[in-house]
Amino acid sequence: MSFDALFSTSICYGNDARQAGWTPALPITLPLAVLVSLYIAGASRLWWRSGRGRPLRSRQALLFVAGWAGLMVALVSPVHALGEHVFAAHMIEHELLMAVAAPLLAASRPTAAIMWALPARLRQTFGAVGHATVLRAVWAFMSRPVVATVLHGAAIWIWHVPVLFEAALQQGFLHYAQHASFLGTGLLFWWVLLPRPGREQDCGGAVMHLFFTSLHTGLLGALFVVSPRLWYPENAVGSGMWGLSPLEDQQLAGLMMWIPAGLIYGGAALLLAAFWIRTSGRRQPSHLPIL
Repeated sequence: MSFDALFSTSICYGNDARQAGWTPALPITLPLAVLVSLYIAGASRLWWRSGRGRPLRSRQALLFVAGWAGLMVALVSPVHALGEHVFAAHMIEHELLMAVAAPLLAASRPTAAIMWALPARLRQTFGAVGHATVLRAVWAFMSRPVVATVLHGAAIWIWHVPVLFEAALQQGFLHYAQHASFLGTGLLFWWVLLPRPGREQDCGGAVMHLFFTSLHTGLLGALFVVSPRLWYPENAVGSGMWGLSPLEDQQLAGLMMWIPAGLIYGGAALLLAAFWIRTSGRRQPSHLPIL
């Protein structure tokens, strides 16, 4: 089967399933099934080997399951089917990917579990590839907080350019590319900014990047709210299903990006700021020097 035929078949599956509210497109459901299967297999091995680390492994597993469930809701549940016709639902789908699933998956740190699901020889191969000089240099660059923040912000703004957004609605490949860029840059963004043991000093910069992201995403949402014209007429054809006019649908979508999503980024920044202050206080000397 050709590449184009695969996407055409998947879209047909989605259209058939839309009557029931679900869109089990193969390019979505297959990777999700493989991902959760690998994680369960690897996490089970690590849990039995962890000993004292089992509480941490359990918390990570809960975070992973919650993040994976967020992906299912965004990409397979009726939210996805409705999002093709109602802009507000489409916005919910995108925010689930970037502001719910991505931080939960990043916080679960699933790399070790997934690697342990693989055969030993394959793990060694991936380990050798990961230590290649070129890949290490690329990752060192992309994992800089400012680079991750810019990439995430660029994905959000570029895909909301009207011509690209409506092209993604019409072409299955672009639609998948849009979702992949939202999720991929979101994972990178949260992976880099969430605190890791021994790197608490990085929280100050992470707070700044999270606040900046909450501001520019809020600005984009505000533009949807105050705009007197429709940005994406093709994505508003079903707004009547929610009892909304197309312009009201756009305004509701803007409010969702502006307030709930902004609260997630801003709330994460406040939590990291509190964590940073608390850990900084612990590193201070317990008594003042005698002069």
